[in-house]
Amino acid sequence: MELGIKEINKKVAEESIFVAELKREIARVIVGQEEVIDRILTGLLANGHILLEGVPGLAKTLTIKTLAHCVECGFSRIQFTPDLLPADLTGTMIFNPKDSTFSVHKGPLFSNIILADEINRAPAKVQSALLEAMQERHVTIGNSTYQLPEPFIVLATQNPIEQEGTYPLPEAQVDRFMLKIRITYPSKSEERSILERMTSQQAPQCSRIAKPEQLLRARQVASEIYLDEKIKNYILELVFATRDPESHRLAKLKNLISYGASPRASIYLAQAAKAFAFLNGRGYVTPEDVKSIGADVLRHRVIVSYEAEAENVAAEDIIQSLFEAVEVP
Repeated sequence: MELGIKEINKKVAEESIFVAELKREIARVIVGQEEVIDRILTGLLANGHILLEGVPGLAKTLTIKTLAHCVECGFSRIQFTPDLLPADLTGTMIFNPKDSTFSVHKGPLFSNIILADEINRAPAKVQSALLEAMQERHVTIGNSTYQLPEPFIVLATQNPIEQEGTYPLPEAQVDRFMLKIRITYPSKSEERSILERMTSQQAPQCSRIAKPEQLLRARQVASEIYLDEKIKNYILELVFATRDPESHRLAKLKNLISYGASPRASIYLAQAAKAFAFLNGRGYVTPEDVKSIGADVLRHRVIVSYEAEAENVAAEDIIQSLFEAVEVP
């Protein structure tokens, strides 16, 4: 196995060369937000979709557009509104009166990086059409099924403070997202840099660093990263602790959790930890990788009870307690 890890390390070193350059190029446009960019790249490499939550004006859209430009991927931005229809995403059949035939008009989902802006502003039918495409990686238009291009990743944003005129995503739909990232305000020094950069005569530009083929190769290498049995057990213990906190000496959490994480959490935690190890140039996963990405995988999967809400205990607080209680291998 040691020889296997050496080989994987070599592959990771070869295929991850572009990562540092990609981050530097994104940083020419985006100030700070290193953690957010790391997690978006993790989702891209782990083939998982991402839900970004943050108040307006925190450069969520700009970050995703910049990433898409730097990796030469197709980019579609869909502004979700209450009058949106599923066909506005997937596409439709158009009748041609000249020869009395129907032709397929593909919608904006047929791209590599999809920005679903304010996903909670569209009705349930539209959300389910998007989430079906996310899960199945194909779209049905008329009687035909069309595969979506690879890589294909959906980054959905939602505003946590404005609830009027919104359609909150049901928990089962939220569970389809690999990561839920919370975006916070920048520091004063970062905001000063933003102010200077964005009010200058020339807007900051970034260059193309990688191609979709490179991302697909990197994704393949990331999936081969070594995951030790002890790390697998650690992931399982963390997930089972959300369902049965008493067995992990966390009886105080029993009444604060309505529902624990699903088996999808175990799968996504392993995949995301591998991708995170790849970003750090390693061919094996460490417990630190699991800890670093764990909150983003579990945040939207631990459903807090009314009692927790009454006591002002958030899912993040519960997850932090779990990481402190579960023994690290």
